[in-house]
Amino acid sequence: MIECRYPNIEVERVRHNLSQEDLSSKLGVTRKTYYNWINKGNIPVITLINMSDIFACSIDYLVGRTQNPKVATL
Repeated sequence: MIECRYPNIEVERVRHNLSQEDLSSKLGVTRKTYYNWINKGNIPVITLINMSDIFACSIDYLVGRTQNPKVATL
């Protein structure tokens, strides 16, 4: 079994009651593309920005650089 490379994205997807199909549709990609991003990486920056907007959290949190989901303010 492939380990999920970005577990925080999956946590937020579930927290927002979205299926992989639902989130894929919001992002304008196929479910297979979404699955590959989550498990293999290489998520485009614009997609990370869109996910950050959808989930109202920081990109750093989504990619696992922090466990604080809050968006940093300057």
